[in-house]
Amino acid sequence: MLVTAKEVLNEARKKHYAVPAFDCVEDVMVRTMLETAEQQRAPVFLMCLLPDLTGNGWAYLPGLIKAAAAHHKIPVVLHLDHAPNLDAIRQAVEAGFTSVMIDGSQLPFDDNVRLTKAAVDLAHPRGVSVEAELGHVGGADLEGSVCGENVLTDPDEVARFVEQTGVDSLAVSIGTSHGVYKSLPSLHINRLKELNHVSPVPLVLHGGSGTPEDQVQEAVRNGICKMNIYADIRIAMGRGLKTAAVTQHREDPLPQEVFGPIRDEIADVVRDKIDLLFAANRV
Repeated sequence: MLVTAKEVLNEARKKHYAVPAFDCVEDVMVRTMLETAEQQRAPVFLMCLLPDLTGNGWAYLPGLIKAAAAHHKIPVVLHLDHAPNLDAIRQAVEAGFTSVMIDGSQLPFDDNVRLTKAAVDLAHPRGVSVEAELGHVGGADLEGSVCGENVLTDPDEVARFVEQTGVDSLAVSIGTSHGVYKSLPSLHINRLKELNHVSPVPLVLHGGSGTPEDQVQEAVRNGICKMNIYADIRIAMGRGLKTAAVTQHREDPLPQEVFGPIRDEIADVVRDKIDLLFAANRV
């Protein structure tokens, strides 16, 4: 069933677990993620990135997720990830997304507030939840060509930012990075404790792929209610593709022979992340 982020994240904060949030593209990912989450009785975010929504993507991808979510009993949040501007927010609201993330994290504080408040004003009248980012989670972009620096979230800014914007959840920077790590991170758990203490809304961790499991669970114990995962899914997809390439020998392979190993690898990652975040059996 399709729900808003506000519904599932407030529940996660009360019960001290985090909801896994997976960026996804096409049926192989969507079906595998939803079926695995339902087997684990876990709520889940399925997230879309703008490069995958260009052209007909705005109809195909959210349309697929909305239709599939209606057949599942678990809470499913359809989320737009890292929208850089209000045009993307407006399109997502019109397309039926139940949650959006406006990313003004590289802007000065006051500009981030103005952009986020404008996104909230667009989304809230339609019942759509809004996530923003304060501080900046760096790392590689999707092409792996640009690597941004981390800027840790300042606890002194959190309550003021939430009050001035009306945002429903807040992505914070505590040492993770987007993409594949070149060296393992060391999360600033004491900083997270400060952020959680002063934040009126649930906290989100971006750059969850590859982060050591003990650090992830410590972050969840200290206030993280949603964790974004994409690189680990892409790595799993690559493993499955390699397996399919070496195990099928027909010139005209059946779809299950091609996609089956990919589904299996993605399902393993989804299952592991659900367990890691204490999200199993929450439905």
